[in-house]
Amino acid sequence: MTQKLPFTLTAVVAFDKNFGIGKDNQLLWHLPNDLKHFKSLTLNKNILMGRKTYESIGRPLPNRRMIVLTRNKDFHSDYATVIHDLNKLKDVIVPTDELMLIGGAELYQLCLPYTDKIYATEVDAEIKDADAFFPKLNETAWKRASEEYHSKDEHHNYNYTFVTLTKNAT
Repeated sequence: MTQKLPFTLTAVVAFDKNFGIGKDNQLLWHLPNDLKHFKSLTLNKNILMGRKTYESIGRPLPNRRMIVLTRNKDFHSDYATVIHDLNKLKDVIVPTDELMLIGGAELYQLCLPYTDKIYATEVDAEIKDADAFFPKLNETAWKRASEEYHSKDEHHNYNYTFVTLTKNAT
């Protein structure tokens, strides 16, 4: 795959202070406003995920085209487009479209070099037993374009910040 894709690739992720994103294929926290934020970012868009992420969601996400990348050649879905090679994305994504990458850890690692933007929810916590991580970012490669802080409350156990990161020109 080339370094520049013919479409925009945007990662959507929530991570803790150590870049932890999950444990046992589940999220590390329940933050209702983060789920609403995720929905607003991905609604009516193409979303790319790995098979384990797809299986953990357990249902089709309304008003989103789900694309699953898996090495498992026997995997199929009634609700998602299944591909087995990242290069096949160019066959299923229109060049003017934005593709939203939603996980998991292996796919974030694989796609980070091609990612143009990251919508991150930085959760003010250190979850000790996380077993899945977002790749640590090279701070010189990314700039914080915006951020919006939220305090913990009766529905949110942690402080969190919605951050938009954009790739610096090389």
